Parts: sequence; structure tokens; C-alpha cells
Amino acid sequence: MAKGKTYESEISGYISTTLRKHFGKGPTSVYVTIKHPFITIHFRGFLAPMEKLQIKQEESKRVLATRDIVMLDLKPEILQGLREVAEIELKELYADWNLTKETGMIIGVMNEETTEDTENWPDNVNPEVVRKKIDEASRHAEKTPDRTDIYWLNERTILVRRSGILVRIEKELIKNGFIEALKLSKRPLEHELLEEVGLEQALNRTTSEIFLDWDFEKDVSYIVLLLEPKER
Repeated sequence: MAKGKTYESEISGYISTTLRKHFGKGPTSVYVTIKHPFITIHFRGFLAPMEKLQIKQEESKRVLATRDIVMLDLKPEILQGLREVAEIELKELYADWNLTKETGMIIGVMNEETTEDTENWPDNVNPEVVRKKIDEASRHAEKTPDRTDIYWLNERTILVRRSGILVRIEKELIKNGFIEALKLSKRPLEHELLEEVGLEQALNRTTSEIFLDWDFEKDVSYIVLLLEPKER
């Protein structure tokens, strides 16, 4: 199989089929970005009829919790599926959802080492300023990360990896089994703070969506910023 676009097409088809099989409805479109060692899978039009009813009844948290449970169960299957259709070995998998826009994001981390590459960033964006804005949002939510790495994947996708972000009370909640409750609480808070700290000014671009997820055991979080197309 040819690499590049063919792999992206194969991944798109695989993810659509897998989500349809396990959620009862597949997305209307899937956009795949591969830039080693990361892969992002953004999908639109993903909201089942039953979920729409639950949201109408103000039970969005139940929808999110159910999706998190399903994705946790699906993780080994997706890792195996991507290995077969695209020869990609992933060591980590994350997911987040935007129920309002009926979109979602799967983030995969390959079994490879990586370092930041700031040379491919646009001339009008300073990566260090962007990093400071993200650290500021993190500080307001919990604490300044021990480390924040940022990656420009393409013209519309920025990936952020934060490590060492949990405070003591969060670690105790995790230890006592309140993982999903913590995730459901942190998601809207961090979304709000990331919008408040002036990221768009630092990027000189409008963000269309923000997705984030955590591995609480490893004390790691990933953020994906999707940017609006540049004005011509």
C-alpha cells in the first residue's frame, strides 16, 4: 500500500466503521493528520439519536461518560486496527468530544521518541508565547506543568503535551476511583481557561475547536487546537 494519503484514507474508513459499529452511528466525515509520532483523527456529524435525546434532557454528562467508557473498552481494538490498516504502532490513545458541534477527536501517540521542532512554525507566531499562554491556563486550573511541549502538525492543527499537571487533591481523587468525575469536571474548566488566556492573539488565528484528554496514571495531558482557515 502506498503511504501518505492512502494511509489517511484507510484510517478514515476504519474509524468510521468502528464508531458506527459500537455507537450505532458513524461520523459524516473524518479528517486524518499524520505527523510522526502523532496522529489526529477529527470527525464531524457524530451524534446518535439517543444521544441527541439525552442532550435535550440536559444529560450531556451522561453522554460524555458513556463515550469515555466505550472508548476505554475500544482502545485495544483501535490500536490493533490501526496497526493492520496503516502499519502504525501506537502506545497511547486519547479522545475528546464537542457535543454542541457534533464533532470528536482521537489522538494517537506512536511508539517513537520526539523532540520539538519550532522551525516549521509560521513567522508571525512565537511558540514560546503560545507555551506561556497554555501554562497560564494550566496554572489557573491546577498548576503550571512540569513540562509543556508544543507541535505544529499542519496549517490548522497544533498539538500540546503537558506532563506533571496534577495537584495533590486530584491525585487523591484518582487514587479513590473518581477518575471519570474528575475528567468531567476538568474538561469544561480547561476549555474555558484556554479560551480566556488569549491563545488566539498569540496564534494570530481564530481557534475553531479545542480538544483535550488525560492519562491520569502517567500525569500527562494532550491538547489539540484546531484553527480556522487563514483569511486570504
